[in-house]
Parts: sequence; structure tokens; C-alpha cells
Amino acid sequence: MIRDGSLGVAIVSRQVMVFQVARSHTRRDRFLDVYTFLPFGVADRIFLATQVPKARITTSDILTIFPPDDILRTRSLAQGMLELPEEAFTEFNELISRTQERYERMWNAWALAH
Repeated sequence: MIRDGSLGVAIVSRQVMVFQVARSHTRRDRFLDVYTFLPFGVADRIFLATQVPKARITTSDILTIFPPDDILRTRSLAQGMLELPEEAFTEFNELISRTQERYERMWNAWALAH
């Protein structure tokens, strides 16, 4: 079960984004209703709501769900604005790097094949 307010990282519209679950979901749900956030700056831990903040994502797009401790330490600075704890922000950056490397490997393999 994923509870309302849970935070994580997923690929949404081909971008790595932080998401917050909009309502509780069961394990059987294939889609999650979420609010999506992108980083405000490169080094800041602040995230702003995307232009289309409410989305429906598939569970297969989820890269990680942050532990409850991270969720409790996440601050809502204002409507549509989050500040992640340091550990969650570090994990977000690692997931961006891994995803970028994966896309580069796929591109290189495709380029070599053509």
C-alpha cells in the first residue's frame, strides 16, 4: 500500500521527477495519482510543482519511494513547493545520473547498429 502523501522519484513525461502521492493506493493499482515536482535549482533541495502538477503514472515508472523518515522531514515551504531532506536529494541526483547513463548507453548502442 502506498499512502496519501508518500514521496518518491519516477519517470514522468520522460523526465526524472519527485512525486507526492495524491491519495492512498493498494498494491493492485497499476496507476498512481500523484503531484509532480522538478528541482528549482541545481544545488538546492527545493522542488516546485510542474506546469501540470497532477498526473497519473504507472507503477513501473517508479524509481524509488522514500522511507517514512524522509517524508516526515520534507518541508512544504508553500503551496506547490517542497524542500527534500539531504539524503532524499542525494538519492534523487543519483537516480538522475543512472537514468542519464542508461539513456546514453541505449543511444550509443542504437547509433552503432545503424
